Amino acid sequence: MILLVLLGVPLAAALLLAFVGDRKLAPEINILGSAATCVAGFALALEVYEHGPMMAGGKFFFVDAFNVYLAVLTSFVSMTTAVFSRRYMRREREHGRVGQVRMRFYHAMYQLFIFAMLLCLLTNNIGVLWIAMELATLSTVLLVSLYRTPTAIEAAWKYFILCGVGISQALFGTVLLYFAAEKVLGEGGDALLWTNLNQVSGQLEPTVLSLAFVFLMVGYGTKVGLVPLHNWLPDAHSEGPTPISAVLSGLLLNIALYALVRCKVLVDGSTHTHHAGNIMMGFGLLSILVAAFSLLRQKDVKRMFSYSSIEHMGIATFAFGLGGPIATFGALLHMLVHSLAKSAIFFTVGHASQMHRTQEMDKIQGLFRGNPLVGWGLMFGVMAIVGMPPFGIFTSEFLILTATIKDAPLLTPFLLLGLGVAFAALFRKVQPMVAGEIPSHQRPLKVAHFPVLLHMALVLVLGLYLPDFLSQWFHTAVELLK
Repeated sequence: MILLVLLGVPLAAALLLAFVGDRKLAPEINILGSAATCVAGFALALEVYEHGPMMAGGKFFFVDAFNVYLAVLTSFVSMTTAVFSRRYMRREREHGRVGQVRMRFYHAMYQLFIFAMLLCLLTNNIGVLWIAMELATLSTVLLVSLYRTPTAIEAAWKYFILCGVGISQALFGTVLLYFAAEKVLGEGGDALLWTNLNQVSGQLEPTVLSLAFVFLMVGYGTKVGLVPLHNWLPDAHSEGPTPISAVLSGLLLNIALYALVRCKVLVDGSTHTHHAGNIMMGFGLLSILVAAFSLLRQKDVKRMFSYSSIEHMGIATFAFGLGGPIATFGALLHMLVHSLAKSAIFFTVGHASQMHRTQEMDKIQGLFRGNPLVGWGLMFGVMAIVGMPPFGIFTSEFLILTATIKDAPLLTPFLLLGLGVAFAALFRKVQPMVAGEIPSHQRPLKVAHFPVLLHMALVLVLGLYLPDFLSQWFHTAVELLK
């Protein structure tokens, strides 16, 4: 019943908003639908916490400590982003950047996107996972092109082509996985279920699984935004509406990484080697280094933070590839705190861009004086995202760095180099934006306070104290991912 609500509410809200359109209550319906989904997500998490993993809908849905925590995170961030988008998109409507038809489109596609992400997480079928990932891609492609400017259409087209090629590689990897599974489980849908595959992973043909993982890595790695498959992500972030940048960075990248980690567990069980982990570590470390140095060259503020997302997904991918209890725990925590911090940053960046009517960083100044919440929200967000204590990202990066020193000491200098360059680049770029005098073209703006304050408070609390239930949750997920 809870699963039905969790998946049914965003789908029903999408259909309702497609008819409601741009009427006065459309943003409120979007918020209420997201809030109901969030409540259902927490209820499902409580059920799993008390009773352990469970299946529903026959064997079609499966929930454990790994995917339910991501489902809660997805529903929570999508709710706070819906609250933020109410005021933000109203301002965009007033400025004539979107009209009635596109506002109807925005709200309906937003809810469809939430549904697709939750279906990715909760399905027990790797084929349905692929379909839901494609649905998430198509809905966000349409949202990225919302403004219908030449650059927005170009960004959406690049996103569609690159992720379309990537998802086709993931499909081929899925076919290879099924090819190996049917020899053990027989033909039919049972050979596509995660629960069945995990039970027989040691009997699957290791050569086929190793080849399948290469295609899956390329396919889902494109969605994660890993270098060199990342070119779509900066364009999509810079040209799409800011709420979509927040959910892309904070949620969609996590979903693709989730699929990749699930596949890695199967390959590890089949090959009894660190083959999959080594591939993930290579892609992750390359992403950290390339993204960190790319931060130095950016002039568009949303584009800059998209490269920061590439860096942090590289950190999480590297940690999952490294394996071991400390690195895996750190990776799980990193996905959580990065999603909260990065979405809060995009909220403040969206307001700053509206105040100055530009995304060019050299034209955004005086945020401390012009709007203290936006200025300090951006500053604290950057302090959190670069890993300064006592924010939660410091804790997760410290755990990952500790595990790297222990298990892969030769890679430690490269990891430190990427973290150090990203730290310096972000502070160098953001400091002039928040300091200085208020420029003449800056306009006063009423901002959405609640989402920014709530996200930053959670990131700070998670750096100071990790609740017992959350720690136990992560430990259980670590055991599942061995």
